[in-house]
Amino acid sequence: MILPRAVAPLLDEYLATFPCVAILGVRQCGKTTLLGTLPKEWKVFDLERRADHALVARDPDTFLRLYPRQVAIDEAQLLPEIFAALRVAIDEHRPEKGRFVITGSSSPELLTAISESLAGRVGIIELSPFSFAEVTRTVERDSLLARLSHRRAKPVDLIDGLTPRGGLDAVHDFWFRGGFPEPWLTPGDRFRSRWMEQYVQSYLYRDIKRLFPGLDEVRFRRFLELLAGLSGRILNYAETARALAVSQPTARDYFDIAHGTFVWRRLPAFSRDSVKRLVKHPRGYLRDSGLLHALLRIPDLEALLSHPQAGASWEGMVVEEILRQLAARGVGADASFYRTSAGADVDLVLEGDFGLVAIEVKHSSTIAPRDLRTMRDFLDEQKGRLGIVVSTDTEPRLLDERIVGVPANWL
Repeated sequence: MILPRAVAPLLDEYLATFPCVAILGVRQCGKTTLLGTLPKEWKVFDLERRADHALVARDPDTFLRLYPRQVAIDEAQLLPEIFAALRVAIDEHRPEKGRFVITGSSSPELLTAISESLAGRVGIIELSPFSFAEVTRTVERDSLLARLSHRRAKPVDLIDGLTPRGGLDAVHDFWFRGGFPEPWLTPGDRFRSRWMEQYVQSYLYRDIKRLFPGLDEVRFRRFLELLAGLSGRILNYAETARALAVSQPTARDYFDIAHGTFVWRRLPAFSRDSVKRLVKHPRGYLRDSGLLHALLRIPDLEALLSHPQAGASWEGMVVEEILRQLAARGVGADASFYRTSAGADVDLVLEGDFGLVAIEVKHSSTIAPRDLRTMRDFLDEQKGRLGIVVSTDTEPRLLDERIVGVPANWL
């Protein structure tokens, strides 16, 4: 069973726009499967396969002269020389579009290599594990986030006629399981738990060890376990360094590795000029809720609902769902969070061509008027466009002239 991916139309659009398309994302999120949807004329070379790696690595320039178009190179970060060779090959026939697709994962230096060698020649798509829209097979349905990109849409326009993607039980099931494709395609609690354990081992002992051979494996494994407790929190590098018995620069390096390998999402603090004192440290989330719950040893949804990390986990899942859907549509947006030293907080701030939008996430079915005070103040001070409160309500509703409430299963 193959679930349609929300990025498929964006891939087609970029192939018609750029000579090369780069699909980047965490390991096992479905990049190779997406390559399999390319037309049959395309040739796919997997650099994790010895024969393919030897063929390409022997002389990348000659290889690209022999295969000048309709070529996909999977896990391109395993051969850094390929990026310079691609630049030369593209420039020989610069007007031609849709010639190459490359994929990459687990390399903090990958974006740097692409930007330095392929700037202006490549369209970048970030592929994540499944979104809730994908597992419910509703990616083609009209959505709040699709409407948000229309600058003139008013708050009421975002929810008028909106339909749910599934029931509340479905979104809770997705929250617990996360979005990695393999556990969805092979259901079962035992398989999921075993797969997650092997995934962590593979990430740690295969990818990270290969990319950073001098890394202290024991401390980095402890760091991964620590990340589960830090998900949703404002980061304090000094505390993390003390907990791991490492220096602050080393702790920062660990966070950079996790962020650069698409396991961790670092949200910077909102930093416009303000009369208020703002928290400036970043906040972070483990990007997949299923991986988070595996690291926390949470066995089922019932245990999750009573877990101390439940609120932060729900918040992280909703934030990631929003950002996954926007990325799949190719909608550019700067994401941050807002918090004052007095404790006023907005979980997610999005700024793009659609304006400034404030988003609050609550695992609650009722929203009290006092819950909107910080959002109203933020929108007033920053001249924001509108606010969105994501909850477990039964249906979308207008909470204020500039604020809409939407259930998570309606996103």
